Amino acid sequence: MSIEQRLQALGITLPPVSVPAAAYVPFVRTGKLIFLSGHIAKKDGQVWVGQLGKTLTTEQGKQAARLVAIDLMGTLSVAAGGLDNVVRIVKVMSLVNSSPEFTEHHLVTNGCSELLGEVFGEAGVHARSAFGVAQIPLGACVEIELIAEVG
Repeated sequence: MSIEQRLQALGITLPPVSVPAAAYVPFVRTGKLIFLSGHIAKKDGQVWVGQLGKTLTTEQGKQAARLVAIDLMGTLSVAAGGLDNVVRIVKVMSLVNSSPEFTEHHLVTNGCSELLGEVFGEAGVHARSAFGVAQIPLGACVEIELIAEVG
């Protein structure tokens, strides 16, 4: 099954690349690696604002991280000339806007990691970091960046 077929089976349509909100580019390719800038969680086209452990649950955070993964794949598709050119998802770094007491950043980030595994199979299994932070731009609940290898 191709990546496009997996996305269709999951009911996922990839969005266009978002316009950067500051002085950066959506991705940089160097050699066989593509570095995607951080993508923030959006819900219904708007920034998904909230803080895990205060205004959002772990399950809501996981849903937000899954939506970020979809946005990341949209950008990666453009950067790689199609997702079938992706050899491996190398690393994911997740920032979770959270209260000091919140300790389930890893479970929130699973929303992204699990979807990448569903879409890319073994090539979607990646190294990862998940951090709790005091705030993310625009008050977003989750921001994730990604590194991928292309053929």
